[in-house]
Amino acid sequence: MNITIKQIIETSLIDWEGKIVSTLYLPLCNFRCPFCYNCDLILHPDNFKNIPQKEIDSYLLERKDFIDGICMSGGEPTLYPDLPVYFKGIKDKGFLIKLDTNGTNPKLLENLIDFGLVDYIALDIKSSLDFGNYSKAAGIIDKMMMEKVKNSIELIMNSKIDYEFRTTVVPLLHSDETIMEIARYIAGAKKYVLQNFSPLEKTLDPSFQKIKPYSDEKIQELSEKAKKYVPNCCWR
Repeated sequence: MNITIKQIIETSLIDWEGKIVSTLYLPLCNFRCPFCYNCDLILHPDNFKNIPQKEIDSYLLERKDFIDGICMSGGEPTLYPDLPVYFKGIKDKGFLIKLDTNGTNPKLLENLIDFGLVDYIALDIKSSLDFGNYSKAAGIIDKMMMEKVKNSIELIMNSKIDYEFRTTVVPLLHSDETIMEIARYIAGAKKYVLQNFSPLEKTLDPSFQKIKPYSDEKIQELSEKAKKYVPNCCWR
């Protein structure tokens, strides 16, 4: 099985609301978001040691009465065809699973949902779903990738899975209208989360570290506006 965990946050209270999880990080990604703070994991995965699966299993089982499950993040986890097999192993141990994804592999997401191998999906919507804006925010040049994101959004909204959509709001990339266009596109979604960009950490494009983020008041204002289309809209 070709799944190699590179980083782990052993105990997280913030990655899955209401749950205590261990967050696992896979390397590699098919996006190049300029504001990405996990850029070293994406661009230089060999700089990180592989964490043996036995070590992860041992940690989880020792804390089974304390930890609800795992959050699988990255990188982009759905780049790994063996992800369903990996998730089945985690589920067989009695743990819940949350998946963070950019939505570019709807077929794998459908597999996970249909076979009950994931309990919660957080899909990042990088920008309004026209190619010009999306290519800037995600660093992509392939229109088919954005179409796959659209397919994943439709798949998730029409499923019974628990989920949230989320957008990291960056002044250079997102205006009020950008956020409203996203909210209109996902109108009626279960949950939409706006995350304020933080330049305090390393970013894939170093120039983004110089960008002043929106104020918390501005992000709150955007979330209130988005409630016109997604009543359960909040900000972090």
